[in-house]
Amino acid sequence: MKHPQRKQQTSAPKPGRSTSWEPVQKWYNKTVGDSGHYYHEHIVIPGVLRLLGLTSAPASLLDIACGQGILGRSIPRHVEYMGVDISPSLIKNAKSQDPLPNHGYMVGDALKPLPLKKQDFSHAAIVLAIQNMEHPKQAFENASRHLVSKGHLVIAMNHPCFRIPRQSSWKIDEEQKTQYRRIDRYSSPLDIPIQANPSKGEESVSTWSFHRSLADYSRWLYEAGFLIELIEEWHSDKESTGKAAKMENRCREEIPLFLAIKALKI
Repeated sequence: MKHPQRKQQTSAPKPGRSTSWEPVQKWYNKTVGDSGHYYHEHIVIPGVLRLLGLTSAPASLLDIACGQGILGRSIPRHVEYMGVDISPSLIKNAKSQDPLPNHGYMVGDALKPLPLKKQDFSHAAIVLAIQNMEHPKQAFENASRHLVSKGHLVIAMNHPCFRIPRQSSWKIDEEQKTQYRRIDRYSSPLDIPIQANPSKGEESVSTWSFHRSLADYSRWLYEAGFLIELIEEWHSDKESTGKAAKMENRCREEIPLFLAIKALKI
């Protein structure tokens, strides 16, 4: 689950496009912690759990790009769980924090066939990671391959319209005394180099963010055998104080931070 703020780099990285968080796993573990950052705890994980609806047994969950297993440690204990991530260190960390016998973790690339025999999961999730994947359709196909018919996939992402690295920003209209969201580009696919903000002692490492439109995600889900059942937009629950509080709080209510999709394998 990738979300912490990262410093944007000013020059393009060398070719390679590795999006593994292995080189900055120490910083990422420290930043996210055992239970996630603020939005993990208050917005994203509660929303994902609600959409998954894992309260009734039996259920099984495939967590694609699971990071250090925050979702796995948040689900009901009766749910069979498998977390997959490309970073060996994040998987090692996840295993050390999740001793449940019906939970497993393995190293695997979300964009390649997974080293996983089970093909009858009732649910799958991709949480705050799809925009770190250059070819999301392949991740959707992986989810479909390991889900039962009429199984559910839940995706949570930074909002693809309002949160585009380098192409969206907060602005203030001094005349109207309002804050607004400026969007410079949306429809065109963008491959955006990002410089991670590693912890002290680690070398700064480049990765990528891949902007794709909502229409792109919808088409790829359909081509992978899914029908979109529900789309939700999640807003920040923080509140400002002081002179700018009114306009800042209004923006929080109007401009969502995250977008969630619940899809059915057909």
